[in-house]
Amino acid sequence: MPTDPVGRFLTVLDPHHREAVSGRPREEQERLAAAWERELEADTELDSLDELSPPAAEAEAARRVLDRER
Repeated sequence: MPTDPVGRFLTVLDPHHREAVSGRPREEQERLAAAWERELEADTELDSLDELSPPAAEAEAARRVLDRER
């Protein structure tokens, strides 16, 4: 599993979104990864989900970040 934020973010995305995000400039990938990490830290609903399934919480946070990009 990747240890850098961008690599971790890309790993939790579904294949379609992973391909789309990986084609963006590195700076944008870093911005999205930072937003994803903030979402994981700040959202208390994700804390509960994280206790049940950390991968599901990470995927949900990634989905929220990408939804805000639209």
